[in-house]
Amino acid sequence: MNYTSTGREGAETVLLSTGLGGFGAFWKPQLAALEQRFRVIVYDHRGCGANAGPLPNGYAIAHMADDVVEILDAAGVGRCHFAGHALGGLVGLELALKSPERLATLTLVNAWAAVSLHTLRCFEARLALLRHVGVEAYVKAQPIFLYSAAHAAANAEAIDREVAHAIAAFQGEETLLRRVSALSAFDVRDRLGEIAVPTLVAASRDDVLAPWTASRDLAERLPAAELWMAESGGHAFTVVDPKPFNDVLLHFLAKGGMPASSSNAADGLS
Repeated sequence: MNYTSTGREGAETVLLSTGLGGFGAFWKPQLAALEQRFRVIVYDHRGCGANAGPLPNGYAIAHMADDVVEILDAAGVGRCHFAGHALGGLVGLELALKSPERLATLTLVNAWAAVSLHTLRCFEARLALLRHVGVEAYVKAQPIFLYSAAHAAANAEAIDREVAHAIAAFQGEETLLRRVSALSAFDVRDRLGEIAVPTLVAASRDDVLAPWTASRDLAERLPAAELWMAESGGHAFTVVDPKPFNDVLLHFLAKGGMPASSSNAADGLS
């Protein structure tokens, strides 16, 4: 597995795992803030970008967690602070169940313990575009699910550039279908009580793809979790307005992930 390592060598490691798009560049708005204090590892998921290639039959979230362990071993990292967005959050949950000794903390952004029917409906609509219209239509629909209408309208040219890049770098229909199948099959609702890793759960109230209530449920059921909510920013709130999230994440990591006594809202952690 190919990966990039930046920031402070010898410092604690933060490993960032992206969502269904598969490209580690999603985390670019967090890098400068994290690199001042940590070694930061970013990677493209297997089947995507720098790790492009066919995925095996039966590819599952468990295999994605194994990929993270492979990266940690290659980088000489015993334990890391893991942060995952959406699908990347599922990878983090799986890792916390399979290899908790590899995690110092866990950050879950717009994630879930089991995919909601609403989120599946969103994926089904996009996959129908892919099958019946093509890659361009599939990718052009992506900003509708990532951003609020106001943000998309105000940043139309930048989003056009994102779309053009995503079309050129599209992971391939077979790879995408296997990754969607993996996230659809994932369900750890009955095992959340086993996860003792200190966890920050973050979400946006206006996410149209992954309901914020899924994050609330995670925070309520994970034994050592706290919840932070952004009021806006959509599924990509860490990109739309990164500073509030970056500040919360840095605070969480600085205190070693010690959970707050109660969940808190968008003004920060207790």
